[in-house]
Amino acid sequence: MQKILIVDDDKILLNVLIRKIEMVNPDVEIIIAMSYKEGIKKIKLNENEIHAAIIDLNLPDAKKGEMADYTLSKSIPTVVLTGIFDEEIKKRLFENNILDYIQKNSQKGIDSTINSIQRVLKNYTTNVLLVDDSELQRNILKEMLESIKLNVVTAKDGAEALTIIKNRGDEFSLVLSDYNMPKMDGMELILETRELYDKDHLGIIALSSNKSSEIPTRFIKIGANDYINKPYSYTEVITRVNSVLHIVDLFEEVRKMSYIDYMTGVYNRRYFFNKGQEIFEKSYDLKKPFSLIMIDIDNFKSINDSYGHDVGDIVITSMANIIKSSLGKRSLISRFGGEEFCVIIENKDLEKTKKLLENIRIKTENKIIDTENINLNFTVSMGLYYGIKESLNEMIKLSDRALYQSKRTGKNKITVYEE
Repeated sequence: MQKILIVDDDKILLNVLIRKIEMVNPDVEIIIAMSYKEGIKKIKLNENEIHAAIIDLNLPDAKKGEMADYTLSKSIPTVVLTGIFDEEIKKRLFENNILDYIQKNSQKGIDSTINSIQRVLKNYTTNVLLVDDSELQRNILKEMLESIKLNVVTAKDGAEALTIIKNRGDEFSLVLSDYNMPKMDGMELILETRELYDKDHLGIIALSSNKSSEIPTRFIKIGANDYINKPYSYTEVITRVNSVLHIVDLFEEVRKMSYIDYMTGVYNRRYFFNKGQEIFEKSYDLKKPFSLIMIDIDNFKSINDSYGHDVGDIVITSMANIIKSSLGKRSLISRFGGEEFCVIIENKDLEKTKKLLENIRIKTENKIIDTENINLNFTVSMGLYYGIKESLNEMIKLSDRALYQSKRTGKNKITVYEE
């Protein structure tokens, strides 16, 4: 779990910040301090575990930004949210790579603070590729990027970078590439990269010391999202990098809305057929069997009729969570519609798959829905087809037949389709 430290002696502002952070990121732990001394203590108690900090400049026992100096000395990404404006302190903090310096006397300032914190929390799991033939320039920019907790992979020329992109491109959210390099320059690298990834999947920022006004335009035309001049300004680099990453994240959110079932968080039917067909074709070519399972909540209509659709939705969500926690990333899980789910499990033989499904069945049977003075438990039936057929649809039909057999012979069970 990620941790955020907030140091401020304004109780009202603390409550506002806590509420807003929990709204956008309920999974973080918020640590509160109201003085410099208390802030130091909280940092020592959570050594190397604080992922970001929001700091007031003017604390009862530290009125010159000493708290922010301390968090920065501990490499904690820090946003200053303050009611005072001191140009000298601001300059000192930016020289030490502060994330942002924001006035607290407006709603916009609070929102900007939350956005800065959200960005740096995402950066801990964000990978960027930095390409430059100058080791000195690579190190300068790498240090800047790592100060906002990005994971940086480096390449010394365009050819090396292109190999990395071809092999590991899906791991990266952003590429920063120099213009003049041996073997393959920045423009050629961007052209090749855009053949593989569009702007909505992978951001690209071009880097150059060339002073020609035409160079930035040429880079943008061939597919760069942005352009940064050398020598680097820390503030400009961080602002432009965060801006491009934010746009890439927005595109990812839009994509998720198109293939994720909103209520349960698993894939929807549309995505299942797209991804499931890929899995099927690969397995068919290799003559490699896999498992396709239909899962259906027993007596769901009775649950809805007796307790209402709100409770029915809780049951469906609980079922999805049980499947996800039991299978994790080892499978393709989708909500097929209503109370029905469809799952593909690869690289597991029949006996191991049956054990996984039995674990799901037992977890479901033991799950108790406790809401609005209602104690409700439910069961689930499953149909499993293991093998490979002429089409994905045929495999779905066969697992559906096995599911029907489970329902017909008593429910709360797993039936394996047999030829």
